[in-house]
Amino acid sequence: MSSGDNNQDLVTSLPGQPHTDFKHFAGYVTVNETNGRALFYWFYEAVNNPQEKPLVLWLNGGPGCSSVGYGATQEIGPFLVDTNGQGLKYNNFSWNREANILFVESPVGVGFSYSNTTSDYEHLGDDFTANDAYKFLHKWFLKFPSYRTRTFYIAGESYAGKYVPELAELIVDRNMDASLHINLKGILVGSYII
Repeated sequence: MSSGDNNQDLVTSLPGQPHTDFKHFAGYVTVNETNGRALFYWFYEAVNNPQEKPLVLWLNGGPGCSSVGYGATQEIGPFLVDTNGQGLKYNNFSWNREANILFVESPVGVGFSYSNTTSDYEHLGDDFTANDAYKFLHKWFLKFPSYRTRTFYIAGESYAGKYVPELAELIVDRNMDASLHINLKGILVGSYII
């Protein structure tokens, strides 16, 4: 992380968290000020040399499955919820051993993501979700500018097999404007629905 990156979302400890040599951050990014719509994220820097590792955005599917509650804490994140009720345990197979991992609760209404405008929940769909995720990324890069030009991948599973390529297509289309460029290098989908 560069000295210009935002530390207000730094997580200093969690109940039952094992010792770590990497930083992690959690918070909200407002994607629509008028409607009060915000997406929640949890970001884990790579264990070693985070400044040299790519950035991977992880989206769970469902639709309605929490990327933080499932992807981050049951699958590929650095901390797994210990099923014996003893807090967290370190995941030796975490993806942050090889990349910086960004988990986003998407679409709005999933996990800790929310809208203050009820009608937003009536208009949810794949296009709505992709546009919110795109706005999220640009605003997140303002919080973490050292990741703006980083090699970037989008990954997900299940219904994210629709979210991931739709967001990737939106990024490619909007990359025609150099000021909006995101360094997308590829997508990864598993157990997908197309």
